[in-house]
Amino acid sequence: MDTLKAIKQRISANKYDTTRSLSEAEIKELVDYASEAPSAYNLQHARFIAVTTPEAKEKLKAAAFGQQKVADAAVTFIVLGDTLAHEKYADIMGRSVKAGVVNQGVADYFLTSAAGFYGDYKNERLVRDEAIRSASFAAMTLMLAAEAKGLVSGPMIGFAPEAVKAAFNIADRYVPVMLLTVGYAAEGNWARKPRLTVDEVLSFNNGPAI
Repeated sequence: MDTLKAIKQRISANKYDTTRSLSEAEIKELVDYASEAPSAYNLQHARFIAVTTPEAKEKLKAAAFGQQKVADAAVTFIVLGDTLAHEKYADIMGRSVKAGVVNQGVADYFLTSAAGFYGDYKNERLVRDEAIRSASFAAMTLMLAAEAKGLVSGPMIGFAPEAVKAAFNIADRYVPVMLLTVGYAAEGNWARKPRLTVDEVLSFNNGPAI
């Protein structure tokens, strides 16, 4: 499917066909596409837990205030942002050097820069914000990949983060950014809702449109 078409037709689904599943390979493919999303310093903060079994879905559903789509979707992803993603940065930059994308001097510069930016825990809010932003880019990329493959998806903020962390043994370094249901559509989903016009959201060289 054309990317622009996918953007214009994607909906946030609530109704899923419970008779159709996704294979582990298909789920991995979606996450592979999601991992192509940009991230600050290319730290790749996003982590995913694919919830697929009935037992795991029931645990997640309980932490999501009983929302049935968590159980009905072929997979519900717990999308996490890693606030300690910078700990893997030497390895990440090493791969860029090995691939010939940058030389070691450039890699060392970015390693030093990231150490100051993320290693200073006086900037704890900034580090958390970057983890959330980067994980959100990855989640949106996953949604577009799902749409392109004939699936539907639905991002969710309706859940109790601490309950999700407790139920799935998630360490404190990870911020639960959203839940993301993915699967095949069933009847009963709403049509795409109207958006604000460009003139309502865009201004040039001035303050934001009101």
